This record gives sequence, structure tokens and C-alpha cells, in this order.
Amino acid sequence: MTSANSSGFFRLDRRIQRWIWRQGWTQLRDLQEKAIVPVLDGRQDVLLSAATASGKTEAAFMPALTGLLQAMDADHSPMPLILYVAPLKALINDQYQRLELLVEGTDVALTPWHGDISGTYKKRFRKTPGGVLLITPESLEAMFSRTGTEIPRLFAGLRQVIIDEWHAFISTERGIQLQSQLARLEVALGRRIPRIGLSATLGDLSLAAEELRPGGGQAVIPIESRSDHQELQVQLRGYEKVPPRLGRKEADALARQGREVPIEDVTHGDDLVIRDHLFDTLGGQSNLIFANSKRHVELFAELLRRKSEEQRLPEEFFVHHGSLSKDLRHHVEQSLKGDKRPMTAVCTSTLELGVDIGSVTSIAQIGPPHEVASLRQRLGRSGRRGEPAILRMYVTESNLTPQTPYLDQLRSGVYQATAMVQLLVEGWCEPPCTGYLHLSTLIQQILSLIAQYGGATATDLWRTLVKTGPFRHLRKDQFTALLRAMGQEELLVQTDSGLLLHGAVGERIVNHHDFYAAFSAPEEFSLFHAGKMIGMLPIDSPLETGGMLVFAGRRWVIVDIDDDRKVITLKPSSGGVPPLFGRGAGMVRREVRQRMRQLYMEGEAPGFLNRGAQRLFGQGGNFFREMALDRTCLLQEGGQVLILPWESDLVLNTLALLLRQRGLMVEREGLAVSVQDCRSEELPPLFASILASPPASVDELAGLAENKQVEKYDEYLPEELLCSEFAARMLDLDGALETMRGMAATYG
Repeated sequence: MTSANSSGFFRLDRRIQRWIWRQGWTQLRDLQEKAIVPVLDGRQDVLLSAATASGKTEAAFMPALTGLLQAMDADHSPMPLILYVAPLKALINDQYQRLELLVEGTDVALTPWHGDISGTYKKRFRKTPGGVLLITPESLEAMFSRTGTEIPRLFAGLRQVIIDEWHAFISTERGIQLQSQLARLEVALGRRIPRIGLSATLGDLSLAAEELRPGGGQAVIPIESRSDHQELQVQLRGYEKVPPRLGRKEADALARQGREVPIEDVTHGDDLVIRDHLFDTLGGQSNLIFANSKRHVELFAELLRRKSEEQRLPEEFFVHHGSLSKDLRHHVEQSLKGDKRPMTAVCTSTLELGVDIGSVTSIAQIGPPHEVASLRQRLGRSGRRGEPAILRMYVTESNLTPQTPYLDQLRSGVYQATAMVQLLVEGWCEPPCTGYLHLSTLIQQILSLIAQYGGATATDLWRTLVKTGPFRHLRKDQFTALLRAMGQEELLVQTDSGLLLHGAVGERIVNHHDFYAAFSAPEEFSLFHAGKMIGMLPIDSPLETGGMLVFAGRRWVIVDIDDDRKVITLKPSSGGVPPLFGRGAGMVRREVRQRMRQLYMEGEAPGFLNRGAQRLFGQGGNFFREMALDRTCLLQEGGQVLILPWESDLVLNTLALLLRQRGLMVEREGLAVSVQDCRSEELPPLFASILASPPASVDELAGLAENKQVEKYDEYLPEELLCSEFAARMLDLDGALETMRGMAATYG
């Protein structure tokens, strides 16, 4: 390493330089080089954006630790501190091990802090705070709520906050919770604390910077790596649905007779074909297989494991998702990282984030992804040693019959996957969603802040959380309405002096063990086998003693269900079906839908589609042209009209409510809005009427939506605030009216 190829290297502490030499590095990566000066300066917020495994952690910590070591050498008092926040316990454990090597030979204390960490670390930190504290938002929340008066002492030496996987926090309950915690830290310390965000590649760095420092994003220094380009090899494989060998009634009848029903007999034939291709292609290598739901993760893990068993081959396929026990997840992560033997993990997004699992040969994606950004993040796991990144995608469409619905004939899954791959290659991905109100999390933060200080005034809450805090999109009248509702629900009580305290319900909430998490999690059963917990299962799954299920890539029979303790005892079984986990899809953006339309218009299948996908692509294109969808967005299908404006899910949601407001029976269906008992010629005059007299506000429109209670404390929100929250998160009135204006002009 010479000054000729690194201007920043010699600014790093000599102990950090020695660590770099021990790694055998001949030069720093561009991101690491660019980060040294602003991070070491220690006064500015910095956003580091790059692909997975591009050295973001080192880019932040090498200069940050240099500053820490310099402060320690100068005998600064109080002891200097770096706060590292990550979304996953596993990521904290992983980074702790990496930092141990980086600070070897120094006096820097490392303190991992989350629910699974020994109390010894925590006692040591409370006694002598300093060094590097690695923590989750939930554990940080517990510190605020339990030891609020100690916060100024514990964080007195805080120099910088490093936030890992920042893209995973943006626009989420945990993200706004973390923003609030950082704002509260600055209030408690009476000074500004520089923030360093580590993020995967984002569509709009300026929006991500504004989320990193609410109200001050223009001053954040964005540093984006340009050296992460690599060869990408992609194949999209297409299939048509094939019914299982046995129907559900036949399978149930055989089970009641005590006969074994192999899982293959109740699995769709197309899934078995996909299983065979995965098995033949991925065997002998280390890979990741992503599916869009835990149910499909369990299904394919079991199918692949059984095929290995049948062919008497070593077990290579394992399962990984958030409902498994930490021991099982840790085993998979460590095996991927350290074992020489081939191993493939079938997983959800749990292996999408930055836990170090080393390099894998390829990525498989079952079903079309919902976000280009997620696809990009997953691909970062492949080809990390100078080899090509390899992506195989598997998409299944309905079998064509005379009764096949129009939307299924468009083969939209194949087109969506194709569009996303093209956008990925072009370097586009979704910009962060911003502007949400996050009222549920605000309720939590109000209760937490009162716990921290033993009470607070409405003015204190407004100034800390809203005016100079992260809930900046909230108007004062909305904030007042929220406090009033919290009082009515007994979350708060007010003393004669105006001090706000916990009410009876608020006290109960704050003292419950799940208060520290801003998000809600379904109540779950603990699954036990041979006295050892293997994971958790949501209790809304249909369960009965003697029933069978697939979990952790194994088949089980339910021996006992303890409803009081929420415990299920299992033993191995030869049958079983995957459990019904809840599932949530992402919101598809306008850019994706517009690219899909472009693909339909051009009519030429890209070269990365296999024969099956090309056939489906051709069928979808033929139907698009047959229905003249290049000239119309209204499609009559029997007694219903399909509206296909090729717009975002937000716009489609809003169009549906605009029409429902006029008394029509309307539903959202994939990339369309369906209007029941209607003729296509009836809609253009209705569009014109809506445009002539649009809703007074998007909140008014949200009142027509059902099931608006989504987040943890939404049940305590009055209807008007619930509508405001829903509108901010799910609707785009301006976009919908503009789309309707275009349709009215086309048919006018």
C-alpha cells in the first residue's frame, strides 16, 4: 500500500494500518478511500451506498475507529464511544466477530447488546461505558425505557452512530423508531451526533439522506461505490400450473385411513419440475434459493431434501427463515460461511441482509420479485470472488383453458420478472418511500419518552418528536388529536400541572415484554422436538393433535398442543404439509409496470428467457395485441370491466376507491382494477364526472377503505387519523387523477 494508490491510508491509525496489511490488501476500494476523510473528520453525516460485500463496514469503521483511538490516546474524558445499530441480532454477532480482529491489540472494548447476549457484557458497559456498542433498535428502546435517567452518562462519550443496512430501515416502523431514538439521544446529550448510514444501492440517495437526517438531508455527504459492476448471467424459466396427483379430498381420505400420503402427491406438478431443475442444477455447489413466502420456503426445502434422501446423496439443502430457532439459523449461516462442502439454503429475505455467509455460486428466485432493489440485494450474494453473478428465476402461470381469466392470459408474472431484470441491468431500483405518518410508532415513542423522564408535557413531546424530530410530516392539529385519543384510551393521563403520565392501559403496555419492538408480531406457538425448541409457528395456522406439518425442512406429526403455554410437541413423521404462514407482498412501482407495457408493445422476448418462458411471453403478447391493449386500457370481460393503466399499486388503490366512492363494486386484481356489473362505455363519462368534482382530500377517500388497522398500535387511533395514515401509505390521489385524466381524454 503506497501513497500513490491511496491518499487516505496514511491518515488511518497505525494499528488499523497493520490490520489492513494482515488482510493482504494491496489497495483500498473506492468506497473505503472516499469515506476516510469525512468519517475521520467526525462532524458530518455520511451515507455510504454500495452493493453487498463491497467493504461498507470497513469503510465506516476504519476511520471511525481511528478517531476513537486518537481520542483514547489523548485521554479524552468521558471514554469515547461509537454506537453501531443493526436490524438483526445475527448481524450484530457477525460484526462483533469481525471487529474483534480489527481492534486486536488495542484497548477498544466491544459490547454486543441484544436479547441473546450475556448480562456480563451489559454490566461491564454500564459500569465503564465506551468503545463500540453494537445494538438493535429494540434493545436501545429498552435502555431508554428502563434506565432513562442513565442515558446521559452511558452515552456521554458518543462520537458517531453507524447504522448498518440503512435501506432496510427506511419507511418502516423500526426505521422511524430508530430516527426517534437518535433524536432523543441528541436531546439527552444536548448536542448533535454525526450519523453514518451503510446502505445497499438505492434509487435516490437524496431521499435516503433526508431519512438519515430528517430535515437536514442536504448536508449529508453521499458516497456511492462505482466499482461494483460485474458480469451478470440470468435465466428466466417459465412453467404452466399442473395439478397435484392427489386432490385434497383424496389425500385427506387416505390420511384418515392411516395411510402415508407423500408430500409429492399433494404438490403441484410444476413445483416438482422446478424442484428437479433446482436439484440437478444446484447440486454440488453452495447457493441461495429465495421464495416469496415461508410456506414456499418450507415446501421446496422439504422436496429437495427428500430427493437427496431418495438418491442416497449427502444432505445439501437446508431451510432458513425468521420463524426458525436461532440455533438452526446460526447453523445454516455458519455452514455457508465456513464449510467446504456444498450447501444450499432455501430462504426468505432473512439472508438478503448483510450477515456474512461468504460467497455463493448462484441465486435462485422462485416467483417474480416485488422489488428491483430486493433483487439487487440478493444478487450481491453471488459472484463475490471476481466470478459472474448468476440468477435463475422460476415463474409459474395458470394453465390456459377457454375459462382462463383475462389477467392470467396476460402472463403478467413472466412480464414483471422480465421487466425487473431489465431495470436491474440498467442500474435502476426503487427510490425510498417517504412521507408516512407512522402514528403507531409515534404512540410507542410517546409512551417511551414518558418512561424515560418519568413524565413529559405536550410541548416537550411536540418539540422532541415532531418539531425537531422524525415525525415531521404531522400537523399540530393531528398531534393534538393523537394525544386526546391516547387520553380517551387510557394510554395517558394528565396531572393538574399539565404533566402527561402513563394511564392504566399505557402502564400495562410499557411493562409488557414486547413493548420495545415498534412492529407487531403474531402470537406464536413454540415448536419442540425431543425437549429442544426448533422454531415458532403463528397460532392462526389450523392445528390439531395428530395433524402433520413441514417445518425446518422436516416432516412432523403433532403429538401435543398446550394452548395455555402456546407449546406444540412434535415427533418425526413421513407426511406433512407446509404451515400457513402469513405473507405480505411489496408495492410495485410505476416504472416496473411501464416497462412491462413496453415489453408487451415490442413483442420480442429477451434472450435470457428459456423456451418455457418464451412460450408464456408469446402467449401474453398475443393476448395483449388481440385485445388491442396498446390502444385501450378498458377491457370488457363478461359482466366486469378491467382497467389496465400500467400504473403503480398506489395509483391502482386510489382508482379503486374513487370508483367505489361513486357506488361501483370495485376490486384490486394484480395489475388491474376490476369493476363489477359494468360496461366499458359507462366508465369514461364517470371519469369526467370524478375529475370535475374530485374528493376534497385523500383522507376523505381513505375512509372508504377497509382493514386500515395494520400496525401495532393502530387500534388506538381515531378514524380520522387512521384515514390519514392509510392515505399517506397506500394512496396517490394526484397520480390517480392524472391517470384518470389521460383515460378520459383517450375516450372523450
